[in-house]
Amino acid sequence: MLAKKVIAEALCVLLTLTVIGCGKNETLQGAAFDGKEYIRESELTEAGLDMDKAGMEKELLMSLDLSLSVPTYITKVNDTWFIVDCYHNKVIYSDSLDTPIQAWNIMCDEVIQPHTLASDGKVFLVDDTENNRVLVYEKWVDKYLNTQVFNDIGNRPHFSVYDEGTKTFYVWSSESGEMYCFRRPEDSTRLYLTDIRKVEELSSTYVRSFTIIDGDIYFVSGLSGSGKAPQILVCDLDTFKVKKSYPVPDNIAGMVQMTRIEDMFYITISTDITGNQDYATLIRTKSLEDLSKGEYEDIYSEYFIGGGTPYNISQVGDTYFLTEHRLIDHQIWSFNVKDGSIVNVQTVF
Repeated sequence: MLAKKVIAEALCVLLTLTVIGCGKNETLQGAAFDGKEYIRESELTEAGLDMDKAGMEKELLMSLDLSLSVPTYITKVNDTWFIVDCYHNKVIYSDSLDTPIQAWNIMCDEVIQPHTLASDGKVFLVDDTENNRVLVYEKWVDKYLNTQVFNDIGNRPHFSVYDEGTKTFYVWSSESGEMYCFRRPEDSTRLYLTDIRKVEELSSTYVRSFTIIDGDIYFVSGLSGSGKAPQILVCDLDTFKVKKSYPVPDNIAGMVQMTRIEDMFYITISTDITGNQDYATLIRTKSLEDLSKGEYEDIYSEYFIGGGTPYNISQVGDTYFLTEHRLIDHQIWSFNVKDGSIVNVQTVF
């Protein structure tokens, strides 16, 4: 047993350039998680230990806020809409977008400046950014209960995604270059931290998000304290080894998020390389290689109001949603894209 342990530890050392945490498989692709190999399991809350008791005791609360305060993400899971209301330190939900914001219910208010919500339809992950942790929620009748928690999740976990292909929740630590990977057995809602992937090239750069496309993971350009040139990195989703890098101009260095729509990349920009929000915009391009030459289309003021800070783009069906801040009367937009044309642009909130 000791020899096997030494060999396993040696293999983990060899993989630390791209992967922290070592199990039976070096890849997350393939077989379902069996609950046997993991780094640590979630801590159960009181609600996690007895959902029925917690559900009966929990009061169904409405938001009461007349407007949103820096909404960062909107999505729909099953038949329910969720909005991450970042500066109100909560996640709210409703069965209809027509519901006034003050009448949305509160899913989560135990967080400080959350940024996204990810779900596989059974469990819901919320990144508790300023507390460096992840909270897990489950539905009980018409309420959502915080049943599990993972503490010490990197440095400002900022973006979370559930990927159906790997049956994995990916949570990005925005200031340490680490990706925390969570999985659960098919017959259980208990989550396990199974891998911590490391991208050394991003360890000293503030990177807000990532996008999984065709077996690769794209990291948007961020702001570096070490003077690194701004760039988009493309890594292999299995190994997190860097495959390509695309330099970007200083004026769009502070990216937020990237979404591929049809054959184009849509990228939200928060700041330039100095952190100046006056450069905030929304651009699109067919080729990431063209960014370094300044060859991209700025679509923010043409299709939207402009003047704010576009943040995340999410998709529900064939409709896309854009969150933004600095504009009180325009905080969430919806739009469609048809054959490269942006159509049906509407203010949702």
